[in-house]
Amino acid sequence: MKAFEKNIRKAEPYVPGEQPQERAIKLNTNENPYPPAPGVERVLREMDAGRLRLYPDPTADVLVSALAEFYGVGKDQIFVGVGSDDVLSMCFLTFFNSEKPIFFPDVTYSFYKVWAGLYRIPYVCREVDENFRIVKEDYYSENGGVIFPNPNAPTGIYEELDFVEDILKHNQDVVVIVDEAYIDFAGRSALELIDRYENLIVVQTFSKARSMAGMRIGYAIGNPDLIRCLNDVKYSFNSYTMNLTSLLCGAEAVKDRDYFEKTVHKIISTREWAKERLGDLGFQFLDSRANFIFATHPDHDASQLFEALREQRIFVRFFGDGRIRRYLRITVGTREEMQALFDFFERYMRKQRRIL
Repeated sequence: MKAFEKNIRKAEPYVPGEQPQERAIKLNTNENPYPPAPGVERVLREMDAGRLRLYPDPTADVLVSALAEFYGVGKDQIFVGVGSDDVLSMCFLTFFNSEKPIFFPDVTYSFYKVWAGLYRIPYVCREVDENFRIVKEDYYSENGGVIFPNPNAPTGIYEELDFVEDILKHNQDVVVIVDEAYIDFAGRSALELIDRYENLIVVQTFSKARSMAGMRIGYAIGNPDLIRCLNDVKYSFNSYTMNLTSLLCGAEAVKDRDYFEKTVHKIISTREWAKERLGDLGFQFLDSRANFIFATHPDHDASQLFEALREQRIFVRFFGDGRIRRYLRITVGTREEMQALFDFFERYMRKQRRIL
């Protein structure tokens, strides 16, 4: 080892889903299969390129104002960032500074371990039960903070609001972060609890329900004191985190509530139909309330299915890890994309039966 290498920070990075550049059916990264609200395209078409010579508003006021109006909260209760990953990373850096370990599930969004390692935050993974559900009693003991997704990823399991509140009640001396990337496809949001629990931070994203993964927009909502702390860290890190195009397009997307609700309804409808089709094909799966389905087949190896799909330019997510190594995570695409997936499964299974 060279002398300077001992001072280099080492990290085990997050591995994102594959991003095929050629034509493919892409069901591996939980993107929305439909375009953003029509107003987003209008903003891009009419935008004055000359404005790009100037720095964007560091307060992101146009986007913050739109979100505040949409959710009926104060502007001082909203923090925005470059995707929910950026927002969550700032939350880890800001709120998890105890010598006590933070808690999160063992089967969950794998970026949590990455941030904890990067920022040298002690952590303990609490095991989900045999049905992949979070055990709320495991979060009652002393800790340095709590974070969990609802719905969880990659399982898609949604816990009702009283479950979330129970964890909050038992952790009022630390910050609790509820990661709601998929909440629009699920049920009631923990945002209903914001005014009752000053230690609660709710994080959401534009990447799923609002069809804007390429714009990288995420946000947190909480009490003004926590949001002020987040902004202090952001301004100590990078004052201009949100680019002008994302700010303007994001604000326009928030205004079109009707389009947002229609798109979410289409995805939920396709998801429920897809569950029926998967069941007919012999798959077993959890009751996902997200825009993906976490499925396994008792007669077919997940890794072999994944590779066979990939050869046909159909991409799903295979983690191949521990308790979830038998599962595929399948994003809900358009009805046509899902039909192509089911057609492949039928051909593949017929072929396997002939071989046997």
